[in-house]
Amino acid sequence: QVQLVESGGGLVPAGGSLRLSCAASGRTFSSYVMGWFRQAPGKEREFVAAISWRGARIYYTDSVKGRFTISRDNAKNTVYLQMNSLKPEDTAVYYCAAKSTIVEILRSTGYDYWGQGTQVTVSS
Repeated sequence: QVQLVESGGGLVPAGGSLRLSCAASGRTFSSYVMGWFRQAPGKEREFVAAISWRGARIYYTDSVKGRFTISRDNAKNTVYLQMNSLKPEDTAVYYCAAKSTIVEILRSTGYDYWGQGTQVTVSS
């Protein structure tokens, strides 16, 4: 069992930056692939980024490449999402999620554990 708690959301102007954190409970954090998803009002939850167990493999959706950076610190049981050059279309609730395998990482249905989400609002 893994419990995930996101933090770091907020209101920023377009072009600004935020760093989201996701703290995981338990001593097996390094055995999970970690992902970030987001869901805007009226839209489906979408994949943002994922990172493999030790960070060797990293994946991003095209719309955030070059602006967002996912990283993890297994000693701190934490995964991060650094978001730069934010745009109004990045406004959403951001969720972190954990899964044990590297397959189908873009699909939200493949993740076993989810955090409660943190709101990110980018003003124009």
